[in-house]
Amino acid sequence: MCWVAWLGGALENFTRGLWIAKAKSLTSGNKNSFLEGMQKRSLGRTDLKLTTIGIGTWAIGGGDWSFGWGDQDEQEAIAGIKMGVDLGVNWIDTAAIYGDGASELLVGKALRDMPGSERPLVATKCGRIMQQDASVKGRLKKESVIRECEASLQRLGMECIDLYQIHWPDPDEDIEEAWSAMMTLREEGKIREMGVSNHSVEQLERLQPIQPVASLQPPYSMLNREVEEEHLPYCEKNGVGVVCYSPMMKGLLTGAFSRERAEALSEKDHRSRDPKFTAPQLELNLEVVESIRPLADEAGRPMAQLPLAWVLRRPELTSAIVGVRNPSQIEQTLGGGDWILTGEELDVVEGALRVREKKLALLGETNQGWV
Repeated sequence: MCWVAWLGGALENFTRGLWIAKAKSLTSGNKNSFLEGMQKRSLGRTDLKLTTIGIGTWAIGGGDWSFGWGDQDEQEAIAGIKMGVDLGVNWIDTAAIYGDGASELLVGKALRDMPGSERPLVATKCGRIMQQDASVKGRLKKESVIRECEASLQRLGMECIDLYQIHWPDPDEDIEEAWSAMMTLREEGKIREMGVSNHSVEQLERLQPIQPVASLQPPYSMLNREVEEEHLPYCEKNGVGVVCYSPMMKGLLTGAFSRERAEALSEKDHRSRDPKFTAPQLELNLEVVESIRPLADEAGRPMAQLPLAWVLRRPELTSAIVGVRNPSQIEQTLGGGDWILTGEELDVVEGALRVREKKLALLGETNQGWV
């Protein structure tokens, strides 16, 4: 290893260590003043105000299903959730399909250990059913949506879900039926607000006359900007909140990923089958990280905060969801919610992304997929 690479790695580790130390100090005497300073944004036209960073729980569902992330230490997951809440994150996103209820159960265990006044808002999702072979199938019939909601309430140990979302518009012809079922659940006091995930603008327009859509949850990151063209302008115009998932592209943009780590991914980790994590796309994605890493170094921040600050530059966004598998992950990423990037910093990012797009075009691989 050359001395320049060694120095860069040492600086990153030092910066990460400083941020972890700062985060840990905030869980004690300085906690209250920090919580008051955490940025919050309104979720569309609802009364909900979310911190700009949300706790994501897709990965803690384990690896025993087709979109799993590998084995998960349950105590580490619970500790990570509690750490995020201690540091001031005021909402958690989960879904019934994550590990076929495993993620919701862990969230529920974490919530039970918190005083009622300190419990965060909880968002979860319906419409995806685990099959016997661990694959996933969409189901949006009224009876299924109601049954899923009641099961989620039981796993989470809650009487009312703060934000209930249709996970995927699958099958498309049933989204109105599912939306109407959710209206019934709302009238019964089992859910507070209604949102969707992974829906097109055309699908949003079909639901709006039935009941205004509170929020949209799409994937959005430096490496996946599809929502910038239609979704974000539509949401801004129509008062729909936006909470994006995968802002760090499943870990690729954290600064901690490498070709070696990608090659070592478990068969239980769906990323091992994702073309973004294999050559030639992997190399181009890692090149972007190295091109923009100096921005984080110069700001004295962990690299993982940069992609969060970048997506949150958009005023249409309410919050960015970050995966939390252990306490150190949220400790490192939390500061991304209050980092306002300068025009010069944004220009550097845009330049790196343009280089990547040109190289992808030469490879004939411009389609990166939705997720």
